[in-house]
Order: sequence, then C-alpha cells, then structure tokens
Amino acid sequence: MADDTVKRAGVIGLGAMGFGMASSLARAGFEVSGYDPAPAAQERASDAGIAPLASPEDVFATAEIIVLSLPAAAHVEAAIAAAQGAGLLAVGAAPKVIIDTSTSEAEVSRKLAAELADAGHGFLDAPVSGGPSGAAAGQLSVMLGGDEAWAGRAMPALEAMAAKILHVGPSGAGNVAKLVNNMLAASHMITTLEALRLAEAAGVGAEDALRVINSATGRSAISEIHYPNWVLPRSFDSGFSTGLMRKDVRLARELAERSGCAMPVADLVAELWAEENSGLKDADDFMHMGDPAVDRLSKKEKM
Repeated sequence: MADDTVKRAGVIGLGAMGFGMASSLARAGFEVSGYDPAPAAQERASDAGIAPLASPEDVFATAEIIVLSLPAAAHVEAAIAAAQGAGLLAVGAAPKVIIDTSTSEAEVSRKLAAELADAGHGFLDAPVSGGPSGAAAGQLSVMLGGDEAWAGRAMPALEAMAAKILHVGPSGAGNVAKLVNNMLAASHMITTLEALRLAEAAGVGAEDALRVINSATGRSAISEIHYPNWVLPRSFDSGFSTGLMRKDVRLARELAERSGCAMPVADLVAELWAEENSGLKDADDFMHMGDPAVDRLSKKEKM
C-alpha cells in the first residue's frame, strides 16, 4: 500500500511504459492521474481508472509524485519548464518529487535537480529496464540517481513500479548507468547475431547454438531473453524501437567523448546499427537486428 503522505501520483507520457507504470501505481493504492498528447493513450488510461488530464501542468497541480516517461531529455526539460511557468514548482509550493524514468542525459538531470532543490522540490533520474511487460507487472529494474532524502520520499512509488531499485549515486548517476547498459545491449545484439550466423554457416542451427551459449560464458540477457522470446519466434515485438536504441548508443558515445573515454567497439556498433548498414528504419522493433536469417553485418563497407 502506498505511503499515505505521498498517495497522489501522476504520470506524464502514457505510452507502453508509462501506462504500465501508471497501472502499477494504481494497484499499489495511489490515486493516479496522467497526461499524454495522444488521444488514444488518454482514452486507454481512462478505461484503466487513471484520470486523464488536459496538460502536463494539470498533472503537476494534482500529484505529489510525478513520473515522467518521455522520449528524450528535451521533452523532460519542456515538461519541467511548463510546470515552473505555471508556478507549480515555486519556492514555498507543496514539495513535489519528480521521478524521471526517461533515458535522459546526466547533465540535464543534474541541472534540473539543482534548480528544483533550490525551490524545495526533488528530481530523481530513474531510467528503467524491463520493457512494457515489466512496467505492466510492476517488475521493472530502476537505476536511480539523486539525493537520498528525495529517493526515500519517492520509495513507495518506486517500489510499486519496480522489483529492483539500485541507487547508483547522486543526480545523473542513473542516466550514466542506463546508457552504459543500453550500449552493452546494442553490442550484445550484434555479437550474438554474429555468433549464431557463424554457427549456422558451420552446420549448427541457431537454436542449438543458443542452448549452448545460454549454458556457458557467452550468455547475456539478449541471448537468454530476447532471442528466445522475440527473435527466433520471429515476432519482433519487444516494444523497443531501433530508433530508440540508436539514440541511446549516440548518447553513450557523446558521454564517452565528454569523459575522454575511447570507445572503439561502440563506434563500430553505432555504424552497424545505422540505417544505411542495417537496413532498419527507426520505427522497426530493435529485435529485427538479431535475425540470423538476414545478413545485416556484411552490408557495411569494408574498413
């Protein structure tokens, strides 16, 4: 049951992830409102007992805990700016805690956390892993960055949405951890595809090779979860797009450049994921990249 002191929650961004998190909050006893620019998302929220509101500002006005599930850092900044412009995050206003589950940028999170802390409000970067199914079941993994006091205030909501909550460090730490994780996932998709194509070329079927990989040291979440569930059955409906994966790899490489960290493998991975080499559109589910029946790896020109 949600803590009585923070029982009103709002979710901005009611796509597959945001809707699942809103539903999990409602099951945990929160009064949940939400906003999404898509009418269909608003209607689905209403049908699920989540109060659809007319604007992000209305969500900030109604809730004490605000969960953001948005495409990029720019959208996060815009939502916060709108609430600030409406006076909802002013000094002296009732304290609010913002939980940003978007795959955002550490520098943006640090800036927003500092601004809001000065006004008496909390901002936590809390990117998630687990996909739409994990969101719907309240079984996400959260990579949490931010002040411990605000994290404690947000914990009832976080526990409603997640099975694992890993407080990585101060503001921005969750964003860094998420980008590092997704960079590895993008790389693992390509290395697993390469391994299975080699196995098949040498006479061992992909399913048989995968049984060995998943019982040995080459396994990863990509080989253990993604291939059996979405790639080999050829459903390709994980709910995470190629465009989002490209964005995360780009952000990881930009972070590496700012940090002075050489990333030769990530640089190559980014090239292989590019549309001109993979043949995948941004809207395609990223599971298509792992299809061993399609030779995507030889499309890149020899270096």
